[in-house]
Amino acid sequence: MNENEMISKKDLLQRYGISYGALYRWKRMGLIPDDWFVKTASITGQQTFFPRRLVCERIEQIMGMKDGVSLSELADSYKEKEEKESYLTVTTDFGTTKFRMSEIRKVYVTNETGTTVLIERNGEI
Repeated sequence: MNENEMISKKDLLQRYGISYGALYRWKRMGLIPDDWFVKTASITGQQTFFPRRLVCERIEQIMGMKDGVSLSELADSYKEKEEKESYLTVTTDFGTTKFRMSEIRKVYVTNETGTTVLIERNGEI
């Protein structure tokens, strides 16, 4: 993802007026998936970024629904949805990464001759 598609933890907290504690409580409850917390090295040590579109949509849902539904009920509904979701799993010499199919927009595959094939998401994959 390029930097325009990511939002820093600091900017996210400021944008929505939420506390660090609330963000990590939502993470522990499963309201915000662990793999959305993308840690990167920086001059000051380490910074956390999030996929902007996904995390902003989720926080808006949490903030909009939490008055009518308990956070644990909301977490259960997300968990049920994730259990039904399809994943693309990529294993390399460096480890394994799982991607939710609903979050994949494009896949580029380059073969040994340098030919790149674009698989673009049109509806359900």
